[in-house]
Amino acid sequence: QVQLVESGGGLVQAGGSLRLSCAASGLTFSSYAMGWFRQAPGKEREFVAAITWSGGRINYADSVKGRFTISKDDAKNTVYLQMNSLKPEDTAVYYCNAYGGKYDYWGQGTQVTVSS
Repeated sequence: QVQLVESGGGLVQAGGSLRLSCAASGLTFSSYAMGWFRQAPGKEREFVAAITWSGGRINYADSVKGRFTISKDDAKNTVYLQMNSLKPEDTAVYYCNAYGGKYDYWGQGTQVTVSS
């Protein structure tokens, strides 16, 4: 059974930092592209960042470029999202995603709240 478990969310003041983690189990982690998405209240889920299975290609949403960094540790089956210079508009539930062609898995989400 595949599980993606996010952690690291919380309440932070604008300008602060958080690091999200997503621990994966039940899949061959190194074979999956990993990504982070977010959903703010009343809005659609949106892409934040992704890293290919090899780690050779990384993409970010324009809204987080230069502030967020995605990385992964295959030995720990974990993907991270380092979030710096946080803004109130970054407030959302952040979801981890594992994509492996015909397989697509999601975590339960972790709340990030940025106060102004």
